Amino acid sequence: MNQPLDTPPPWRTAAAPTASHGRCPAAAAKDPTPCEGPRDAATIIDRHGRESAGCVHHCARLLAGLEGARVHPFVPAPQALDIYSRARELPPFAWEIGR
Repeated sequence: MNQPLDTPPPWRTAAAPTASHGRCPAAAAKDPTPCEGPRDAATIIDRHGRESAGCVHHCARLLAGLEGARVHPFVPAPQALDIYSRARELPPFAWEIGR
């Protein structure tokens, strides 16, 4: 959540898996959990305006760890509500504590 500005976001590191490797772009490199549903179900926008599309599961995990992030306004309401509900229950960077 409070990472230094010179640290790349966790979902955009060079070693991060991509959709071609079976995971969505919103999945953090160190997050071992599999995607749930379509890998482009939603888009998260960070406070700097950068966007990352992904499955509902990884978008929720990403949203939980990014201060000032939000779900893109064009994401259908059911997916957006699901993401916000899941993110609310998660600590930032949940994979670091085994969740």
